[in-house]
Amino acid sequence: MTHLDAELKKLKIDMLEMFGLVLSQLNKSKNALVQFDKDLAREVLVNEKRVNGFELKIDRDCENIIALLNPLAVDLRFVLACMKINSNLERVGDIAEGICQFVLNIKLELEKELLEKTRLIEMFDTSSIILNDVMTAFELEDTRLARSVFKKDEILDEINMNANESVGEFIKTHLDRINQSLYTLSMIRKLERVGDQCKNISEEIIFYIEAKVLKHKPLSQKEDMSGEEN
Repeated sequence: MTHLDAELKKLKIDMLEMFGLVLSQLNKSKNALVQFDKDLAREVLVNEKRVNGFELKIDRDCENIIALLNPLAVDLRFVLACMKINSNLERVGDIAEGICQFVLNIKLELEKELLEKTRLIEMFDTSSIILNDVMTAFELEDTRLARSVFKKDEILDEINMNANESVGEFIKTHLDRINQSLYTLSMIRKLERVGDQCKNISEEIIFYIEAKVLKHKPLSQKEDMSGEEN
């Protein structure tokens, strides 16, 4: 194994650790909300420093590989993709942190009716599934699984699109829960962005494996399992 191969292998291991850390943060933010566990919310806030530190480490490693080892072709695409995926994952970590900030600010546990009307728990679960899918796609270099994320993200878009109406209906009969309702709306907006970050990650996985650029392509082309040459 060459020095470059060893560094690329180490980079992939670190990336998978970053995926796992961020997925854990997202799942903990859901549990903190559902269980109204402020201690767990504070744990997520503390762990965000680990996410940020790990992002900086991976960025430095990628820069050193490019500067010192001169990767070419698929190896170079892999390193470039890792830099972008690393940034996407850090943003998902920020989203989990933001949700836990809301948990700390909310004075009362969220009404079950509000959770059901807004489909907030379904949104959390779908976000976790999508993030886990892109992690698996990255680990196994599975572009078919990476492409499946584009379709699954439509669930998040649908829930987000209907959020204003569902929250508005709840407020009409629960005027004492306006602040809670607005926090819920903000969480929905944040979780919708988790889907966007995961789509970006999928595009980078396809880029480094197939050398296909899907950025700004219509959804029908992104989902095409055969892809199109650029």
